[in-house]
Amino acid sequence: MALRIAIDASRATKRQPTGTEYYALHLIQALIRANELRAEPFQLSLYFRDRPPEALFVKSPHINEIVIPFPRLWTHLRWAEALWRARPDITFSPAHTLPFLFPGRAVVTIHDLGYKHFPQAHNAGQRAYLELTTRYSAARAALVVADSQATANDLSHFYSTSAAKIRAVYPGVEGDSYSSAKSDTEAVRAKYQLPARYFAFVGTLQPRKNIERLILAFRRWQEAHADTDTALVLAGAKGWLFDDSWLAGADKVRVTGYIDEADKRGLLAGAIALVFPSLYEGFGFPVLEAMHCGAPVIASNSSSLPELVGDAGLQVDPECVADIAAAMSRCSDDEALRQSLIERGHLRAKRFTWDKTAEKVMYVFDELAQR
Repeated sequence: MALRIAIDASRATKRQPTGTEYYALHLIQALIRANELRAEPFQLSLYFRDRPPEALFVKSPHINEIVIPFPRLWTHLRWAEALWRARPDITFSPAHTLPFLFPGRAVVTIHDLGYKHFPQAHNAGQRAYLELTTRYSAARAALVVADSQATANDLSHFYSTSAAKIRAVYPGVEGDSYSSAKSDTEAVRAKYQLPARYFAFVGTLQPRKNIERLILAFRRWQEAHADTDTALVLAGAKGWLFDDSWLAGADKVRVTGYIDEADKRGLLAGAIALVFPSLYEGFGFPVLEAMHCGAPVIASNSSSLPELVGDAGLQVDPECVADIAAAMSRCSDDEALRQSLIERGHLRAKRFTWDKTAEKVMYVFDELAQR
């Protein structure tokens, strides 16, 4: 009899996905592909809060789609109720939250513990909820999937989660979707009224992303180059504790707001470099996306980012404005270095695919089933 796995797919239908929603959607799609190749496929039940678009997931006799609308506390009330009725062999949440009461064994993905490193980046209610649900989920799950070794280490450090139950599994990037990125650049520049030359940042604009120091580094770069044409493009929605004073006195800084995937590809492909000096990341999708698009990467030398970047980008001290500015100068002034970073980035990014991620998560399911 096929192993029955219940999956929280509620985050996969977000219209403007950020990192967690992006992970849920692409991992579930890859799990479905991997499942169809198995000699004995699992029976996957996908639970949604909202009805998914018809073509979002491949149809298969091994897939059940269950839509259970509910306005609030969906995970802990409606999904939990459905799990008690279905009693699957394994419950899987591709985010940090498992229901407080449900039957059987579970696997959970925990993306990061940024709220432990930067509690000021969240309001009191968010911190309390993240603390409660992440600590509980790490303890309740039979096996925990962590996005990086940095997150795995944090789980052991902050919650004493046994290393024996943690599996570090890197997420992927849909590399093929970035193959035409260069051809999209002109349309993106016209849409957002961008100059020919710009540095790019992609992500939610909040303190943890180190936006203030990034802008200061760009101003230092401008002064060193006497450049009044090149821009710094901040592509992302303004997040919790965004401070407009960060922009005071900053010339040629463009804030686009949230941009969709197609625009992101064109934006990155046309950039001098992606500058991603985040103070903490469980995993940094923009780093790999930039590598696929042919943009050099400047990234922090902390948390999970060195695991992704390796020798394919410039690593900087995120707390040192001069270090960030110097890396920006190296990318703008040394074309040979820039081309070398682009080539190494292409090779590096190919290591991170959703099919590889799904294969390793399937192995986690198999491992748990055999216990």
